[in-house]
Amino acid sequence: MANVRERQRTQSLNEAFAALRKIIPTLPSDKLSKIQTLKLAARYIDFLYQVLQSDELDSKMASCSYVAHERLSYAFSVWRMEGAWSMSASH
Repeated sequence: MANVRERQRTQSLNEAFAALRKIIPTLPSDKLSKIQTLKLAARYIDFLYQVLQSDELDSKMASCSYVAHERLSYAFSVWRMEGAWSMSASH
């Protein structure tokens, strides 16, 4: 019985990580471990906060969630590639 519960817990955790990986923008070369996924998600949240604070989010972009998501994903990828963050960075 404990094995079944552990398998279900592990499956649920893996599904949650898969969902998180779909949300955070990644680079084609990324093959993220669970800890790397969590660290990148934390950085992405920080990045989004900075975008909101900097007034770069204009009203047109905010009105279309798909376009906003695509633009933010692109901006985050550029931010990462410019070296503002690396997978080895601790957070």
